[in-house]
Amino acid sequence: MQDENVDRTISYDFKPRLESFLAEVLIGLRKPQKELPSKYFYDERGSQLFERICELKEYYIPSIEASIMRAHIKEMVELIGPHVLVIEHGCGNCEKVHFLMDRLHDPVAFIPIDISKEQLLQVAKELDSIYPQLQVLPVCADYTSSFELPIAKQESKRTVVYFPGSTISNFDPIPAKHFLEHVANLCGSDGALLIGVDLKKDPAVLHNAYNDSEGVTAAFNLNLLERINRELDCDFQLDAFEHYAFYNPRESRVEMHLISQRRQVVHIDGETISFIKGESIWTESSYKYNLDEFEQMAAVAGFRVERVWVDERQWFSVQYLITR
Repeated sequence: MQDENVDRTISYDFKPRLESFLAEVLIGLRKPQKELPSKYFYDERGSQLFERICELKEYYIPSIEASIMRAHIKEMVELIGPHVLVIEHGCGNCEKVHFLMDRLHDPVAFIPIDISKEQLLQVAKELDSIYPQLQVLPVCADYTSSFELPIAKQESKRTVVYFPGSTISNFDPIPAKHFLEHVANLCGSDGALLIGVDLKKDPAVLHNAYNDSEGVTAAFNLNLLERINRELDCDFQLDAFEHYAFYNPRESRVEMHLISQRRQVVHIDGETISFIKGESIWTESSYKYNLDEFEQMAAVAGFRVERVWVDERQWFSVQYLITR
């Protein structure tokens, strides 16, 4: 067991540098439809706000996914098997993985990957305390980029990637397929993926989920501008932008935007970015699938859907995929 007085370290640190952050922000703001990468939502405050979103009554995903996991965890664990290496991309506070790790048969190691270094250090220390026999190898990285994974001391029987929530929904279709291909290669022969997939449903439910009555999602969206101001010496006026989210039925996705409330200019790295009133910055997409659509995409990426569990309203699914 790790000495609690010893500071926890990151196994590998590939946190994006400020130069990369700045370059991606400028590329996005120069586009005709201005946009910002959603991965930069998750600084320390952004991560805290997202945890609050997950507690909101309107944001149905965490509670439904938890109910599916509770009802079917025994079957999931039997399918996964013993002595596995577990990897979680975008682990956040690692709250969801506890339900799985508590029930797996002698897992050999856990690799949590997240872009928020501060939160990752904290959860790694907590995991060391809760699972003293488990090797925890935290990696700070943008998991959509190329980076090296640490090697566990003990050999595993198989690699299992856990990707809960609806994070796969935040990828556009082609990048989603590429990410699944990456995961299939990472898992290798006889690997597995346990993934949450949000399903198509009444647009009114989706509207409420992304426009909560407490304004937490709005604060989460606007915090991206605050982070850019703080870290990139920019001068966004937060009160001059307003959160706006809607369901786009043609593309089967929720879109999150920040709408300029007036004509204005923003300065960043010597550049001037102009906005007209009503112009938007596109900050996130959340695609919704039916089961056949996701199965087809997974098949192209190298997976076979082995088992699907859904709630009684068929709003959300947890799926167990194996490499083909």
